Amino acid sequence: METENPENQENDLKDEKKALTGYAKYTGVAFQMMAIIGLCAFIGYKIDKYFNHQVQWVTALSCVIGVCASIYQTIRQLKA
Repeated sequence: METENPENQENDLKDEKKALTGYAKYTGVAFQMMAIIGLCAFIGYKIDKYFNHQVQWVTALSCVIGVCASIYQTIRQLKA
């Protein structure tokens, strides 16, 4: 039976740690995007409700702004 070299084990652990770090980074980005869009939609909904709008234009506009802001934030984070 072959025994694995300790250097190979260290390299495998480093590769595994690097993969988990990347996974955590991208998962965090997804949750951040959802939070930004959700917060903007909630704010737009509350404004529409406060002013008693028949058509919820503020909610729609704030959702679009939230999507743009989350994409901008994502690009900025992934460049770093």
